[in-house]
Amino acid sequence: MRDDLGTAYDGPRPVTRVVSLVPSLTEALASVAPERLVGATDWCTHPAGLDVTRVRGTKNPDLAAVRALRPDVVVANREENREIDVRRLRAAGVRVWVTDIRTVPAAVASMERLFAALGWESPEWLARARGLWCGPLPAVTRRVVVPIWRDPWMVVGADTFTGDLLRRLGWPNLYAEPRHNPAGERYPKVEVAALDGAGADAVLLPDEPYVFTAADGPEAFERTPTELVSGRLLTWYGPSLVEAAAGIGR
Repeated sequence: MRDDLGTAYDGPRPVTRVVSLVPSLTEALASVAPERLVGATDWCTHPAGLDVTRVRGTKNPDLAAVRALRPDVVVANREENREIDVRRLRAAGVRVWVTDIRTVPAAVASMERLFAALGWESPEWLARARGLWCGPLPAVTRRVVVPIWRDPWMVVGADTFTGDLLRRLGWPNLYAEPRHNPAGERYPKVEVAALDGAGADAVLLPDEPYVFTAADGPEAFERTPTELVSGRLLTWYGPSLVEAAAGIGR
């Protein structure tokens, strides 16, 4: 079995000791075998009450703590985690499985490969996610923009999992389009006046990575309606996919 970047997994099957450096994947792994998950980041908030050793953040994991847990494999993501941390773990003899996810169907396929590589049973929610998300695209019902930070304002751009999820809800992201994002940046910086004047039907304000709230975010937009949405349902690719198909509001 090979990960999304082509690196072969040569460890035991079934895997009994996993460290996850990605919140989405932590939730996915814990849905099947929480007792085999021995480490996770401080940002791995789901499932609630997960009892594992914390190894700091996605961008600054405590590599010594990871090694001390003696994992069969560490699970990482190309976007969420730094390549240098993956290289350092591998140089220390730690196996690392790296995912690379840009679309919802790719997320489903990536997790199917991951569970197969670990020698774990594929969860029921994953089959449901394939049925809910991997069919024909729906009709467009509105166009949106999605800020992920302010001061400076940054938005979801082209070639992102979030953008594909929105497209599959029938809500295309304006900043995935060349006329709004000619350089094709994945997370461009955009002046808030330009966001407000882009012609979107709604501005979706998630609660991660920036925590937009009713008192922090909506007041910046004078022309475009705003909605507070769940960052987990908008950006995570584990069991949350089943919930997201029913709506992403908070």
